[in-house]
Amino acid sequence: MELDRRLLLAHCTAHTLLVVAGLLVVVPLALNGSAFKGRCALFSTGYWMTENRSELTGQSGDVSHLVVQQWGPPAACQFATFVGIFTVLYGAAQGWRCLFYLHGRHDDTLMSSFLTVLLSLCVLFLSGGASFTLSLGLASWCDTVTDGNARPFSCAQSQSIPLYLDVDTSSFYTDLTLAQASLWFVTALWLAQSVLSFLRLYHSHSQHISGPCLPREKELLLARSPSEGCPTPPHLSSTIFV
Repeated sequence: MELDRRLLLAHCTAHTLLVVAGLLVVVPLALNGSAFKGRCALFSTGYWMTENRSELTGQSGDVSHLVVQQWGPPAACQFATFVGIFTVLYGAAQGWRCLFYLHGRHDDTLMSSFLTVLLSLCVLFLSGGASFTLSLGLASWCDTVTDGNARPFSCAQSQSIPLYLDVDTSSFYTDLTLAQASLWFVTALWLAQSVLSFLRLYHSHSQHISGPCLPREKELLLARSPSEGCPTPPHLSSTIFV
């Protein structure tokens, strides 16, 4: 198996994993957005209050409930969703191209390989930024929910505890942690994608440099007859007829 075919197979595998990982980012974030009625939980601020609110439970007595002062910026959730959607679309398109190249036994041009490297590096930085944003935003929301770890439950346990908000909080931790882990996996895949793209660029450049005329020039240096279809270089021509 030649080197370019091995690289194409590795690229096909990376693209397939990108599609799966991207879906594991988009779907949980979409479910969380639907449960939170379009609000973003990332970087939300609030506090716990204890008061007698019989309308919350239907029974008299003191009730501790979470008060959200300000929901997080929608761009924090949209950024991660955008990276996930782009990853799915790009992985599907490039995966199809890799299969086409494997079947046709050819590869990208030198310019196309160079553009692929640039695009992979750009999306790698975007994916890394989205991963940090999602991780920091989830940590901020968990700090609000647990009241700075002052509550007798963890952030994971809080999704099974009534927070008395006007949104569904029964699965927020599961959705956001799954999206967080998947997004970091997407970032790792984009790093692998960048390395593979660079290797394919290097391989294409090597093939471009070592064109079909180099073996014939070696024959000329050995005083053999040049093959047809490849012009004799001026410096070699003068050497032969001296």
